[in-house]
Amino acid sequence: MFYKLLWICILSALLSACQTVSNETSDVTATDLEEPIADSPSETPTEELSIIDEEVQQPLILEKLPEPSVVIEEPEEPKDLWDRIRDGYQLDLDIDRPQLSSQLRWMQSHPSYLDRVSKRGSRYLYYIVDELEKAGLPTEIALLPIVESGFDPFGYSHGRASGPWQFIPSTGHIYGLHQTWWYDGRRDIIGSTQAAIAYLTRLHKMFDGNWFHALASYNSGEGTVSRAIRKNKKAGKPTDFWSLDLPKETRDYVPKLIAIAKVIKNPEKYNYSTYPIVDEPYFEVVNIGGQLDLAQAAEMADISIDEIYLLNPGFNQWATSPDGPHRLLIPVDKAQNFRTQLAQIPPQDRVTWVRYTVKAGDNLLLIAKQHNTTTKVLQSVNKISSSFIRVGQELMIPVAGNKIESYTLSSHQRLLAKQSRAPSNNRVKINHTVVSGDSLWSISKKYNTNSKTLARWNNMGLGDPLIPGKKLVVWLKASQNNQSSTSSNLSRSVMKRVVYTIRSGESLSVVAQKFKVSVSDIKKWNPKVGSKKYVQPGDKVTLLVNVVGG
Repeated sequence: MFYKLLWICILSALLSACQTVSNETSDVTATDLEEPIADSPSETPTEELSIIDEEVQQPLILEKLPEPSVVIEEPEEPKDLWDRIRDGYQLDLDIDRPQLSSQLRWMQSHPSYLDRVSKRGSRYLYYIVDELEKAGLPTEIALLPIVESGFDPFGYSHGRASGPWQFIPSTGHIYGLHQTWWYDGRRDIIGSTQAAIAYLTRLHKMFDGNWFHALASYNSGEGTVSRAIRKNKKAGKPTDFWSLDLPKETRDYVPKLIAIAKVIKNPEKYNYSTYPIVDEPYFEVVNIGGQLDLAQAAEMADISIDEIYLLNPGFNQWATSPDGPHRLLIPVDKAQNFRTQLAQIPPQDRVTWVRYTVKAGDNLLLIAKQHNTTTKVLQSVNKISSSFIRVGQELMIPVAGNKIESYTLSSHQRLLAKQSRAPSNNRVKINHTVVSGDSLWSISKKYNTNSKTLARWNNMGLGDPLIPGKKLVVWLKASQNNQSSTSSNLSRSVMKRVVYTIRSGESLSVVAQKFKVSVSDIKKWNPKVGSKKYVQPGDKVTLLVNVVGG
């Protein structure tokens, strides 16, 4: 009996405990499931809510949260490089002088000029402004290449000045701008800009902080300006730039720079809108580690050969100089891919080489001409100390990887283009081969022209040496045979052999009209060209032209 009562008590206690646990773990009963869930979402885990929703087959009603506000930022407009240039102005531009007024009038009447030179300079201006700021110089000086060269990196004056900053050979050498067959540092964008900054900094210090005197000296030399200052001091006259007795070119030089700076500073005042140039780098400097064919460089950078030359105008030939600088300027968006491809090319494959065996009758000069190079290059490459070579000797010669005509902005191709460009429609071209004793003056007299014009036709300076064998072009007037005294030695029926390079847009018909010959004659004289359906720019045709006929 006792055991029976004990088991009843134990069972009662267990049933009571089970009911308590059930009440603590869940308040949901079968009856509750027939009603909507009233629990707050914030108090119930998401996993449990999803299960409950499936069981009761009713959507869970959540409190609608406010949608997050999305702020759409307008893209910033690119910064304008002209604003940066204006911010760095330091010169006194508040000047009213007759020389300045005439320059401003010219600028206002020729707005396309500033657009044209700005477009040329857009490749270089960011770098120039950056370097001027580092040196603490006025940013008006970034406009100086407009005055000097019109931002033409290949600009060459009759005074033998070259490049965007127009250094003459001697001053270029002083400031480390080496000039060789391969390379002319006066046209190198980096080298010439740093040299110009160094030169102007020295002139500024020499003239006690007077920028106008320094700029005038950059144009005509410090000696010219110093003598003019001493002369005025001795005569008791003012020594400011405007009072000095300077060459006309220099008297116009400084006002022209000031006029350009004033127009850029306040273009609206002069009814001008600046050519847009973004304040971002145009190029990166890439270390190439040695000589490189420029056509190969253009292909790796995925740009034109012309663009390679425009960014690297210091290189005269079809490749960079073997003596350096071993760098190329490449557009920013192409630089990384260029580096990647360059790293995959073995050094020996960066320039094309030919092995040449010397034959009887050969000499270094002849071999050099045949391969578009120089005797110095052949001597350097082949470690030859003299001009003596022997039959059977093997020479290694660096040659262009592409057709030489495709390097359109190399020194040689620019000269050919210049010599093929008629100064007017009534001119006929003849070739003159320089002989010993010739000078620009004697040649110009022979053909009834002047030295400066003859030099310009041949892209020369008046002081450039004339080497026997050099080919010059002379553009004779078609009616020159009527001039008795100076052209009596020229027969009316003299025929000259002319080699003409086809230019873009020209056909054989156009060439025939230009030289007053027939298309059939051109085809007869040039069977290879005549067999083509169309001629291409760069094709050469040989013509027989009556150089003095009417």
